[in-house]
Amino acid sequence: QVQLVESGGGLVQPGGSLRLSCAASGFTFSSAFMRWYRQAPGKEREFVATITSTGSNTAYGDSVKGRFTISRHNGKNTVYLQMNSLNPEDTAVYYCNVDWQGVKYWGRGTQVTVSS
Repeated sequence: QVQLVESGGGLVQPGGSLRLSCAASGFTFSSAFMRWYRQAPGKEREFVATITSTGSNTAYGDSVKGRFTISRHNGKNTVYLQMNSLNPEDTAVYYCNVDWQGVKYWGRGTQVTVSS
């Protein structure tokens, strides 16, 4: 079965950086577009970034452009989210997502808290 396991979240000061990882299994990772979303308390889930199956193309939500970078390692079945210049508005649970054979799958998420 499809499994997505996020890691790398934590508490970071404003201006700091974190790198999230999402380990994937149960599907052909190298054939799938992968995405990151986030959800802050009391807000709807928000698109963060996506990457094509080969990693040749990426796209970002407006609020993270220029600060976040999505990447992947197909040999390790892992997608990453490098987050720089973090600010308190980036505080949220970050989720990994894949659409595979018509079904949307989500990980359990990893908490990112940006606070001094």
